[in-house]
Amino acid sequence: MREQLLRYAADYAAAEDQLIGSGDGRSSIHFPSVFLFIGDHMSPVMNTIADINRTKWDNSTGVTYIQICSQEEHAAADRSVEAIVHTVAVPEESSHQTLRRDLHQAFYTHESKLIELNTALRRASGHLADYGRLYSSFERVHLSILTTADDPMNVLIPEITLLAEYIFAQSFKSVQMDLYVLMSESDQAAQFGYRSATSVAFMRELDYIQSPAYTFTAPLHMTEDKLTIPVSHAPSPLFDLVYVLSDKNERGVTVPNSLRESCDIICHIQLLKNRYQAGDSYRSQDGGYNNTSFKNNIMTESGRQGYVSAGFSRVNRPNQSIALTVLYHFYVKLLERMRTEQDWDIRDKLNYFGLDAAERGRTRNDLVPGNEAIMDMSALMTSGASYGSLKRMSLREAEETLFGQGCEAFFRDNCERIVQKRLGDFQADMRLQMAVNAAAKEHPHIGFFELTDWTDENQTGNVLTAVRGMIRDTSNDLQISAAELDALYSGRVEDQPFQRLPLMDKHNVRSLIRYLTETVYGHKMHMLRIQVDLELLRRYEMALEKWHAQAKHITVQLANLERELHQAATDSIRQADSYTGQNLFEYYERVTEDVMHELESKRGKSVFFDARHMGPVSGFLDEGLSALVDRLTQTCRTLILSSQPFNQTFEEELLRRANVAAAYENRLVVPKDELFKKLYQTLEQHGGINVRLLDYTHEHRYEEKYFFGDYEGEFLPYAMDVDITSRIYKLGFVHERRSSGVEKLHLMGGFHLEDLMVYRNGKTYYETYTANGFVFHGIDVDRLPELR
Repeated sequence: MREQLLRYAADYAAAEDQLIGSGDGRSSIHFPSVFLFIGDHMSPVMNTIADINRTKWDNSTGVTYIQICSQEEHAAADRSVEAIVHTVAVPEESSHQTLRRDLHQAFYTHESKLIELNTALRRASGHLADYGRLYSSFERVHLSILTTADDPMNVLIPEITLLAEYIFAQSFKSVQMDLYVLMSESDQAAQFGYRSATSVAFMRELDYIQSPAYTFTAPLHMTEDKLTIPVSHAPSPLFDLVYVLSDKNERGVTVPNSLRESCDIICHIQLLKNRYQAGDSYRSQDGGYNNTSFKNNIMTESGRQGYVSAGFSRVNRPNQSIALTVLYHFYVKLLERMRTEQDWDIRDKLNYFGLDAAERGRTRNDLVPGNEAIMDMSALMTSGASYGSLKRMSLREAEETLFGQGCEAFFRDNCERIVQKRLGDFQADMRLQMAVNAAAKEHPHIGFFELTDWTDENQTGNVLTAVRGMIRDTSNDLQISAAELDALYSGRVEDQPFQRLPLMDKHNVRSLIRYLTETVYGHKMHMLRIQVDLELLRRYEMALEKWHAQAKHITVQLANLERELHQAATDSIRQADSYTGQNLFEYYERVTEDVMHELESKRGKSVFFDARHMGPVSGFLDEGLSALVDRLTQTCRTLILSSQPFNQTFEEELLRRANVAAAYENRLVVPKDELFKKLYQTLEQHGGINVRLLDYTHEHRYEEKYFFGDYEGEFLPYAMDVDITSRIYKLGFVHERRSSGVEKLHLMGGFHLEDLMVYRNGKTYYETYTANGFVFHGIDVDRLPELR
């Protein structure tokens, strides 16, 4: 159930994020984009980035994803994105001590794998061409390389990157390449020494490939006939920019959900550098990103290129929390409508369940044949006894003398057995449920919990006790009727009130037979009807007991569901930002009630229990609790969350929530400026750089910050004007048609690897491992820069 609820909340949030025109407007990227993931643990990163791109980019279907790992099982089998997967050769004899070097050597010696890599990259280039119509320009391709610092496979980054550049350059005029390095400083419990040493080895290589004098030539481009073509790189840094993202921020605090935040940063950097500009209306004031200017500002006077990190924050309408909170309140208010208290007398309650005397009489008459069933009994063969011999006998003796067992057999065959057969086909459970379903349509205001109380023998005025009283009364009637039959049978023939004529023996015998048929067996038919009444009541008693047990079980499940929904909503609110999540519960309780009242006034009181939505209350759990939750979430999305009160910008919605206590006094407790100031501070506080530096006020620190949001809204113009005269960083924005929030990307560059705490802490491990025979590099160590 919790998975169902989270999926519902996530679907609603995603739908809100993708609304175009009236809600959130997704951006488009200008040039084709390729993400190349190198390493055995990059599948979660790839899936997350693809998911963000699908949500944020209008032309995300044209993005190409390439995954390079050591074994096929490292490619996520359940990944949600179609990726071109390639596995590199891993020598079987490779040891822990020389894994990076062996991977590098195997890359050159396994020709078949190199041909496969060439083929995979060509397939990626073809994939881009297939989706060329989605892009505004096909002049350039943005190639983003992603890896983790401690993955041994990153020793191959120069080879894989340059081969990809060579192949893509055959289709595009230019290839812009960025490297994103993900670092983990929190999870160092297992192999912390080796992983730290590997990370430092990679960073040392990174300094080498980013130096202005870096050159490269190798026979990497191979044809299907194993003919090699050299791939060269002229003296210059390999990557345009290198971004370093850690799971700890610059204060040394672990970043919550760091994988998602790093992926958000990567996608927003891509959008910042490669966004399609729909018009020029904001170009003069948006402080747009300039890649060349940024690179120049993070370069030292000696020409050494600095590295970049970033932070990310957002304030938005907490759509998932809203979805779960509204679902809870909607459900609670449905239960309230199922708990209505009506002052009905017992006759009306019996009538609701189809147990009133008239309905039971109709049912009984359908089961018991009419009196015409015994009319043919007078035609039975008689013994020929004279009336004179019969008149001093009792009626029972006279019947036996005349017919023997014939009358009883006739009555048994033509009445009793027919009744038993019809009773065998009679289903009291089904009749009871049909009656309830029909009554529910006629009386939609009667709640399910009320019906449960009506069938609870411990509740005053319950139907079950009334039925048991009718069983006692009917049983007494049957006993009285049986005694009357015995008295009738015991009476002498000559004392019975039927017509007799002197000297007409045969006429008198016929009159006696007619009397037996009409009076005695008519009384037996009456007793049969009482027996059927009694049997029906007993069956209805069992059906009511069963119905009540099921209804009680349903009410328990409904109460449990209420607790589950409340827990899901409160957990979600607790995870939301304390400021943007304020007053969610109180505000949306009012909104939900108002929307429900409006719908009921327009469409009738039973609108929520219509078959198109929740369905009749009596069938709530016919298909199980999971199906009920599905109907509940679907109805909430269709009727409640789609209504006008939920179509607000995040500023309007947050302001209303902030002032929920004063909403009905028409006065604002929280002024708009104060709200915006708090939002601005929240974005600033949560947007710290995700990397730990020895000195975060280092000499070459350069910063730029960018808002992603709707400049036509109220908050973004306010944010752009805050501290406009005193800020020491560049501030810009990316205009997007969005109503659910504002995001902020904080770029900081100019630091070098020796400034990183993870580098300084890992250097000791690197030196220790190399001194003990570990080989980390595929190229001659003398070509690498000295450890700083």
